Amino acid sequence: MDSPRLTSNSGGVPAEPQGGVAPVRWVEPDILAELEEELDGPELALGFARDYASLWDQRFSRLAAAVHTEDGPAALDAVISLRIASAMVGGIRLSVLAQALEEAIRRRDFVQGQALLAIVAEHGVRTVSELQASYILKND
Repeated sequence: MDSPRLTSNSGGVPAEPQGGVAPVRWVEPDILAELEEELDGPELALGFARDYASLWDQRFSRLAAAVHTEDGPAALDAVISLRIASAMVGGIRLSVLAQALEEAIRRRDFVQGQALLAIVAEHGVRTVSELQASYILKND
């Protein structure tokens, strides 16, 4: 039996697994465990995760405004920040999607960038929700 596709063929955008497979994991717990090790304990990692979750709306709003106004430098700054921070908290699906958006911005393809924003919004909300439920609330 073939494995389900984890990415689509449209610019590296993650796709949903097909057929009765396990639910999508929005946050990779192994990455959070690595972050805890790198920071010599869970306190700083938990603080980073809390900050990431609480800043999601602000971070997304900044990115969306820059993409909609076609402000390349501001959009790049915002999407790179999103990509790196998402990867650090284990939001690999969102980080991969941010990479696709970054590539569109670098090409100055703001039409594709605007189309990707809706997917970024959905992935971001799901990532933050899972991060809160599976990590922040369990470790508070």
